[in-house]
Amino acid sequence: MESGPITGPVLTDGVAGETHPRSADLSGIPAKPNPAATGENGGSFWRRFIFRRPLVALILQRFGLSVGLLFAVSLMIFGGIEALPGDFATTYLGQSATPQAVENIRKDLGLDKPWSERYLSWLGGAVTGDFGTSWASKNSVSEQIGNRLGNSLFLAFFAAIVSVPLAVGLGMLAVQFRNRLPDKIINVISLAAISLPEFFIGYLLILFFAVQLGVATFPATVYDSMSFTERLSAIALPVATLVLVVLAHMMRMTRAAILNVMSSAYVETAELKGLGTFRIIARHAAPNAVAPVINVIALNLAYLVVGVVVVEVVFVYPGMGQYMVDAVTVRDMPVVQACGLIFAAFYIFLNMAADILAILANPRLRHPR
Repeated sequence: MESGPITGPVLTDGVAGETHPRSADLSGIPAKPNPAATGENGGSFWRRFIFRRPLVALILQRFGLSVGLLFAVSLMIFGGIEALPGDFATTYLGQSATPQAVENIRKDLGLDKPWSERYLSWLGGAVTGDFGTSWASKNSVSEQIGNRLGNSLFLAFFAAIVSVPLAVGLGMLAVQFRNRLPDKIINVISLAAISLPEFFIGYLLILFFAVQLGVATFPATVYDSMSFTERLSAIALPVATLVLVVLAHMMRMTRAAILNVMSSAYVETAELKGLGTFRIIARHAAPNAVAPVINVIALNLAYLVVGVVVVEVVFVYPGMGQYMVDAVTVRDMPVVQACGLIFAAFYIFLNMAADILAILANPRLRHPR
C-alpha cells in the first residue's frame, strides 16, 4: 500500500470548478499587498506622500501642529487681555478723567471697534512683524522689542552653553559612579536646586557674591557701548541663576536615559569584552539615549527664553521679561500681547525642533506604521 503526503481540504471561493485558495497563509503563497490600502498607488495625495516620504511627512505634521497651536495661543492671549477688568484710558487719565476724554482716547486707540476686528488687525500685523504702537511711550513696539529681545537671547545663549554640556557631563559622571558618593552628591545638589525657586537663588547669589564678597556686578545693566567682556561680567549672576535652575532637570534626565540603555544586551556584550565603564557610556550608551535627552534639553532651552522674566526682574536686566513687567504695570496692552506671543512662539517652535531632532535620532520614528 503506497502512502503519500497527507493533504487537507482546500478552501475555495465557493464557485464550482475553482480551487484557488482564499487565504495566502493556507496555500503558502504570499498575497500581494493592495496598493490602494498601502497608499503606494491609490488613496489620497497625503496618504501616498506619507507612504513615499514618511520622514518629511512627520516633519510637516509637526510644523503644521506648531503653527496651529501658535494661532490658538494668539487667540487666548488676545482674549485673555480683553477679559481683564479695567481700561487703559481710565488708568492713563486718572480718576478725575471726564467720560468725554476717556471716550476720545478709546477712539484714538481703536478700542471702540469690535474685538474680532481688532484681533484680526493685530494678528495680521504680527505676522508681518508689526506689533503696533505702544500706548504708553507712543513708540513702535517692534523696535523696542528688537532691542530687548537681543539682550534676552544673549543671556539665554550663555546660560545654555554653560548648562547643557555641564548637565550631560554630570549625568554621565553620575552613571559611572552609580550609587556611590559622587552620584549621591550630584543627586542631593540637583534636588536642592530643583526645590528652590529662581528668584530665591538669584537673591542668594546677590547676597554672597555682590554684597558680601563684592566680586559680581549688580544690577546687571547692559548697554550698547559696553565691550564684550563687560557684558559677560554684567550677566554673570543672571547666567549662574539660570544654570542652577535648569541644570538639575537636564542632568537627572540624562542619568535616567543612560541608565535605561545600560541594561541593554549590547552594553552587556561590551562589558564582557572588558571595555572601560566610561568608554561604554560615551561610545555605546549615550548615543542611543540621545532622543529623550534632546527632548528635555529643548524644553529647558525654551524655559531659558521664557523663564528669564523673573530673573530679569530680580537683576534689573533690560530684556524682554523686564519690558513685559513694566508694560503690565501701566496696562500697555500692545506690548504685553507682543511679548506674550513672542515667548509662546519660542516655546512652541523649540518643542517642535526637539520633536524633529528626536525623529532624526531614532530610526523607529522615521518609519511609522
